[in-house]
Amino acid sequence: MKKLIRFLLSHIPRPWLIRFSLVFMRLAVVFYRGNRVECPVCGGHFRKFLPYGYNRIRENVLCPRCLSLERHRLLWLYLKNRTVFFSEALKVLHLAPEQCFYKRFRRLKNLTYLTADLESPLADIKLDVQHMPFPDNEFDVVICNHVLEHVPDDRRAIAEIYRVLKKGGFAVLQVPTDYSMEKTYEDPSITAPAEREEHYRQKDHYRLYGLDYLKRLSDAGFLIKEDNYLEDLSAEDRGRYRLPEQEYMYGYYK
Repeated sequence: MKKLIRFLLSHIPRPWLIRFSLVFMRLAVVFYRGNRVECPVCGGHFRKFLPYGYNRIRENVLCPRCLSLERHRLLWLYLKNRTVFFSEALKVLHLAPEQCFYKRFRRLKNLTYLTADLESPLADIKLDVQHMPFPDNEFDVVICNHVLEHVPDDRRAIAEIYRVLKKGGFAVLQVPTDYSMEKTYEDPSITAPAEREEHYRQKDHYRLYGLDYLKRLSDAGFLIKEDNYLEDLSAEDRGRYRLPEQEYMYGYYK
């Protein structure tokens, strides 16, 4: 299973992976029946989650029903318990929509929900986040979850997200972060996919963020509210939902 997952992630284009996963999920749910772990996104109960990862396979992390990962399950709980996402009338832009979210978000009656991406078949609109075709102050919420590390000019993308966000709106802007590094690691001379994987953990990443990531956001105008939501959850819940070992959640407001 590990070798298959590594091969698929390394060699199959993302749009085809998304299509293939629809068949894969139907089979995986049968083989992983049980009650040791629970996915808060789809409500599924399983004996364990699937392994997942590019260069380092993580055990027991991928939901076989909805394909949520640790970060998706944490974000779902955060939106549900810390924000008005599920209750108030909101106009939402979801950039690079995740499979585990997009159908569920679209069904929410309180949301006017728009998805966008360069390539994804899940996107309503094809666009480059560095140059978005929307007027200023258009959305109450922008979700851009683990996307900015894939963008050549992330500062430009952050400025665009801030521009299209309404005054008082909030954004989800989580990125892979090494909390042991003070400064973000990026080097324009690192261009080969194998080098990027070695330095940034994945071949399509442009950088590895450090603790100075928040300054990039505040420089664009965002007001930042730290909320270490993960620490508010019990050890039992963190284990049952298989949440990240460490990930700081932040509210980014305009």
